[in-house]
Amino acid sequence: MGPFVSGQEIKATNGSFEGAQLFMRVLRCEQTYERGNMSSAKVAGAFVAVPPTKNHYAEAMRSAPSNMTVAAEGIWKSSSGQLCMVGCVGLIDPEGSSCDSRICMYIPTSFSITQRSTIIGSFSSTNKPNAPYFPLQFEKLLQSSELWNNFGTSSLYYSYSKIEKAGTILERNEPFSFHTVIKKSLLQFPKLDDAEEPMTGLSILAEDLTIHSSAFPDSFPRSRSGRTNFQMEILSLGPLFGRFWSMGNSSDYEQTSYQSKAEYTEKELLMNVSAQMTLDGEAYGNFSVLSLEGLYDPHVGKMYLVGCRDVRASWHILHDSMDLEAGMDCFIEVVVSYPPTTTRWLVNPTARISISSQRNDDDPLRFNSTKLQTLPLVYKNQREDILSRRGVEGLLRILTLSFAIACISSQLFYIRHEADSIPFMSLVMLGVQALGYSLPLITGAEALFTRMSSSESYENKSYDLEKNQWFHVIDSTVKLLVMVAFLLTLRLCQKVWKSRSRLLSRAPNEPHRVPSDKRVFLTTLAIHVIGYVIVLLIHSAKTSQRALEVGEYIDSAGNPHRMREWLTKLEEYVGLVQDFFLLPQVIGNIMWQIDCQPLRKLYYFGITVVRLLPHVYDSMRNPVPNPYFGEEYEFVNPNMDFYSKFGDIAIPATAALLAVTIYVQQRWNYEKLSQSLVIGKIRLLPTRSRAYERLPSKSFEAELASGVNGNSRIQMAHEDED
Repeated sequence: MGPFVSGQEIKATNGSFEGAQLFMRVLRCEQTYERGNMSSAKVAGAFVAVPPTKNHYAEAMRSAPSNMTVAAEGIWKSSSGQLCMVGCVGLIDPEGSSCDSRICMYIPTSFSITQRSTIIGSFSSTNKPNAPYFPLQFEKLLQSSELWNNFGTSSLYYSYSKIEKAGTILERNEPFSFHTVIKKSLLQFPKLDDAEEPMTGLSILAEDLTIHSSAFPDSFPRSRSGRTNFQMEILSLGPLFGRFWSMGNSSDYEQTSYQSKAEYTEKELLMNVSAQMTLDGEAYGNFSVLSLEGLYDPHVGKMYLVGCRDVRASWHILHDSMDLEAGMDCFIEVVVSYPPTTTRWLVNPTARISISSQRNDDDPLRFNSTKLQTLPLVYKNQREDILSRRGVEGLLRILTLSFAIACISSQLFYIRHEADSIPFMSLVMLGVQALGYSLPLITGAEALFTRMSSSESYENKSYDLEKNQWFHVIDSTVKLLVMVAFLLTLRLCQKVWKSRSRLLSRAPNEPHRVPSDKRVFLTTLAIHVIGYVIVLLIHSAKTSQRALEVGEYIDSAGNPHRMREWLTKLEEYVGLVQDFFLLPQVIGNIMWQIDCQPLRKLYYFGITVVRLLPHVYDSMRNPVPNPYFGEEYEFVNPNMDFYSKFGDIAIPATAALLAVTIYVQQRWNYEKLSQSLVIGKIRLLPTRSRAYERLPSKSFEAELASGVNGNSRIQMAHEDED
C-alpha cells in the first residue's frame, strides 16, 4: 500500500484497500509570507496507515515509528490550496535513505457529483527509474458535520453537471394528470420562504429536505427486522453550499434571490440540488453510499436525482466497464417524495424513496430496484406544533373525563328515583369501568389509554419551560379527574351491591330471584378469551413473514425488561374490553329478563361516546410523530393494532351496536322482545320465566328511606308478602 509495508490483512484486499484508513497528525505549523504578500506555512506531520481489523482510533494515536508510519514535512501554499511534503517511512537512518516519498495534498474549493472530497492526495516515489512502490492516492470525503462550517468565506461552490439528465427523469416520472393538478393546488410542500433572506431561506429549506430516519421496504410491514438507517444530507441547494446563518456571515451571492422576478414560469422554480445518501445493511451493499444531483420541484415535493456510486474497489469491474465517470457508476435514478406541510391530518407524513439502476440486465453493475418508506418526518416549522398538539390533546382528555364524570353523576341521581332498578345494573360492567380508571392511577399512564413502553420512545424533553409547566398542570388535572371518575364508579358499585343485599335479606329462601353477576362474568370472560385468541391468531398471521417482536417495559428501579408479544397484545386488548364495557349489561339483561330501565340514556350513550372519541380522533388526527415526548403522553397510541384504520371503523360500530341494544332492551320488555325476535317458528329468546321477577318496590323504597326503624320495615315487608 504505497510506501507503507503492508501486512497480510491489507494484502487480502487484493489492491482495493477496503476498510483501511489513513490518519494525519499535524505536529507543527509555522506561517510564512512570500512575494506579493502571499501566505504560506511550513508544516511537519505524520501519516499513519491502519489495517481494516485494527482499532482505528487507537492506532491513529500511535507515535512510535514503524513500517506503517510516514514522517513528513513540507510547505503549504494558500494561493493554490496545495501541501507538498517529503516523507520518510519508519525509522529514519542518518543518511535519510528512507526519505524517498513525495506527498502532495490538495484542498479543492469546488465540488461535483464525482468529486465529494475535501482533501485529495497521493504518495509517490522520488526515484522515478526504480520506484519501490506504485503511487497511492487517498481522499477524505465530505462529512455532514462539516456543512455547518463557515463555507461562505471560503468561496466554496458546487458545479452541477447532471441537471439535463435529471430533467429527463422528471418528465418520465411526472406526466401531466388530473391527480397532479389537484396535488399542486391543494397541498403544499417544503419551499423557499419569501420572508427570509435568500441564503437563510435556502439554508432552512435544505435542513427540511435533509432526512435522518429509519426506513423499511415500501411493500413490507413496519417490522423492526426490516428497518435500516437512512440518511440523505443536502450538500447544496441552488447557489448555497453547506449551511448559512446571517450573523457575521456574508457572501457575494447573498442578495441573489430565487424569486426576485415578478413573473416566472413553473420550470424556473425548479431548484438545483445535490445530496449524499447513506443506507445501512447488507441488503443495500450495492448502493450503500450514493452521490446525488438533480432537481427539486417544490410544487409536488419531489426530487428527481441522478446517482453515482464508487466502484473503484473492484478491479474486474473497472477493467470491463468503459462508461464509468472517474471510477463511478452514474447510471442510477433516485426519486424522493416528501410529505406535504399542509393537511397533515389527512396525509401520512412519510418520505418515499425509489432507487433503480438504468443498466441492462446482463450488466455486472446492475442491481434490483428498491423502494423505501421512512418513518414520519417533522419539518422545522412543525416542531412547535408538537407541543401545541400535546396541549390540545391534554384539553381533550380533560373534556372527555369531565363529560364521563357528568354521565356517572347523572346515573347516581337517576337511581334515586329508580331504586327498584338498581339491582339490575351489572357489577361486571361497572368493574370494567373501574378497572379502566384504576390502571392509570396504578401504572402512571395517561387516562383512558394503555401505556405502551417502547425502546424507541424519546425522553420527555422541552425547550420551553413555561409550556412544560403548563403540561404538568394538564397532567395533574387529568389524574385528578381520573380519581373522581374512579370514586364515582365505586359509589355506583356500592349502591348496586347494597341493593342486592337488601333484596336477598328480604327473600333469603329465594336467592335465585336476586340478580347475580356470576353467569354474566363467566359468559363475558369466555367471549373475551375467545376474542383475544382470535386477535393473536390474526396478528400472528399478519406477522408470519417477520421475526417475533417483543416490547419493553421499565420496572420501578428503571431497569428495562423484554415483554413477550402475547403480553403486549393482552395490554392492548384490555383497552378493547373497556370499549365494549356494555357487553356485560347486554348479557345480564338477557339472563335477568328485565322489564325496567336500570341505565339512564345519558349514561350508556355518553360513556360510549367517551370511549369512541379516541378512534374518531385517530382517523382525523395529524399523523406527525412526537420526538419530544414518549408514547404515553399521546391521546392515542397509533402503534396499537386496535387503532388501525379497520379498528377505527369496526370498534366504534360494535360499541354503538351495544348501546343501541341496551336502548332496545330497556325500551321494550323481555316478553315483547322474545315475541318479536322470531324466525319462522324459532324464537331467538327463550320464554320468560319468573326467576328474576322484581320484588315489590314499596318495601325496597321503605328500606332506603331514612328515619325508618327496623320494626316498621319488617312489618311493611310482611304486609307486602300478604
